[in-house]
Amino acid sequence: MGFIQDVKEEINIIRERDPAIHSNWEVFLYPSFKAVMMYRTAHKWYLKGHYFWARWLSQKAVRKTGIEIHPGAQIGKGLFIDHGSGVIIGETTIIGDNCTLYQGVTLGGTGKEQGKRHPTLGNNVMVSAGAKVLGSFTIGDNCKIGAGSVVLQEVPPNCTVVGIPGRIVKREKQNVPQEDLDHGHLPDPVHEDIDTLEMQELELGKRMDSLEKELEELKKALKLTAAKDI
Repeated sequence: MGFIQDVKEEINIIRERDPAIHSNWEVFLYPSFKAVMMYRTAHKWYLKGHYFWARWLSQKAVRKTGIEIHPGAQIGKGLFIDHGSGVIIGETTIIGDNCTLYQGVTLGGTGKEQGKRHPTLGNNVMVSAGAKVLGSFTIGDNCKIGAGSVVLQEVPPNCTVVGIPGRIVKREKQNVPQEDLDHGHLPDPVHEDIDTLEMQELELGKRMDSLEKELEELKKALKLTAAKDI
């Protein structure tokens, strides 16, 4: 794919996923556009063995955009980084097509692995603001990672993951359309657990009231029986 085609593709991606944009010219101001375009060039240099110059260009992109993409990372088509400040993508990261990352996302390693050290993201994956995906495992197609989550193990396709450590709170056997990737409306497992505990407490309270009434009735029955015996 030529440079002009790459530019057109990035313009379409950003316009499609960011409602705040009003014209094609604004795309050239976007950190995501600059970071991804510079990554594409740095990655080509990296594949040719020009490691120093590839890293030089990627570090230049960091200074300009606040987005750090190692030139060794393998990134498919349609990556969109919204806002982007603080995003880090490690060397052995693999990202599929049509993925979306928000600010503060880290696709990193744990420091305990050799070789493939960073995560693999499938197609149509959304990683919300501040989420950390750490380690060499796969996040399946059509998954959502909630804001602030820390994911440390593999996630099957079509799942929603939230929390620290991240856990699956939703799993569906259907694709997640891009327009449904709303990282502001994801399940809250802590709130759900509290709701469950409140319901259990309410049920226990009702049961205790019932038992107390039965006990009072039993006491009255015993008193009547004792009075008749006398």
